[in-house]
Amino acid sequence: MNRQQALFAVSFLSTLAVLVLSFHWLRTQLREAGYDVSRLILIGLEPKLNTTQSSDHTNGTPMAFGIDSSYTQVIALALAVASSVFIFVKFGPSSKRKPVLNPQVWKEFSLKEKIDISPNTAIYRFALPHPQDVLGLPIGQHISVSAEINGKDIMRSYTPTSSDDDLGHFDLLIKSYEKGNISRYISLLKIGDKVRIRGPKGAFKYTPTLSREIGMIAGGTGITPMLQIIRAALKNAEDKTKLSLIYANVNFEDILLKKELDALAAAHPERFQVYYVLNNPPQGWNGGSGFVTKDQIEKRIPPSNHDIKVLMCGPPPMITAMKKHLAELNYPAPRTISKLEDQIFAF
Repeated sequence: MNRQQALFAVSFLSTLAVLVLSFHWLRTQLREAGYDVSRLILIGLEPKLNTTQSSDHTNGTPMAFGIDSSYTQVIALALAVASSVFIFVKFGPSSKRKPVLNPQVWKEFSLKEKIDISPNTAIYRFALPHPQDVLGLPIGQHISVSAEINGKDIMRSYTPTSSDDDLGHFDLLIKSYEKGNISRYISLLKIGDKVRIRGPKGAFKYTPTLSREIGMIAGGTGITPMLQIIRAALKNAEDKTKLSLIYANVNFEDILLKKELDALAAAHPERFQVYYVLNNPPQGWNGGSGFVTKDQIEKRIPPSNHDIKVLMCGPPPMITAMKKHLAELNYPAPRTISKLEDQIFAF
């Protein structure tokens, strides 16, 4: 059950409870006033009166039954209309807004918030036009970011770390470089400044039934598509996919969102494991040291099989080295441009 379905269920049960309580209250009030509720409900039927009741009813109350029957109908109708309007407004077509993204059209979104992760890395939160809007990005796909820099249109691809469960905004985790184009451009944005976005794009689209097990090898900001998939898989109780991640960085402080990754691994030990590799490990480091090795892959990534996948995202030299390791471990050779059906997929 997703969040919208849960909200609908809670609202429906709450409305039902209000209707039931209202009915009991009204019935009590009518009985205290001397009215027979069953005769008010069974409108148009001849009342079955006993002899003791007949004398009372002939003393002046028959007219009241017609009046109060109409009154009861009005109350019931008002309650029905009110509950219907509530459910329609809360969960009707207006709450299911169309995705904002359009793969053919560039759209502008303003920076809403900047959340610093490290001295040169931050989560940039961009506002969607309406608080209930969704970006409309399938899990595993990415977007294009465009900007005019030094008179030229520059474009780069980024994977949002947010999902369509996050209404009204989307997040980009970006590490800025002094000589970077788009990354430096975004790092200099002020709140309210806009960027041009287009998408979704990409050949990968995650679903719970995609694979029995997925191995991931990421370097630096290459963690973003992995994190998007990890979050989506682990928050779905019906998803049984097992996930294993090797995450490589230069220094300890370069590990992005380590607390979240560790928390997810601790909360889902049977489904998700993460292993960190550092070029310059600190003293006492218990993860991997240097570059990702063939032995680390063999130990922590699922062996080649028709129902597993290996996903990779990171700097080109790293991806080249990983492809060599995987070939030596008898994984099928990846294509130059990866396809969803491939066992090895490079973002």
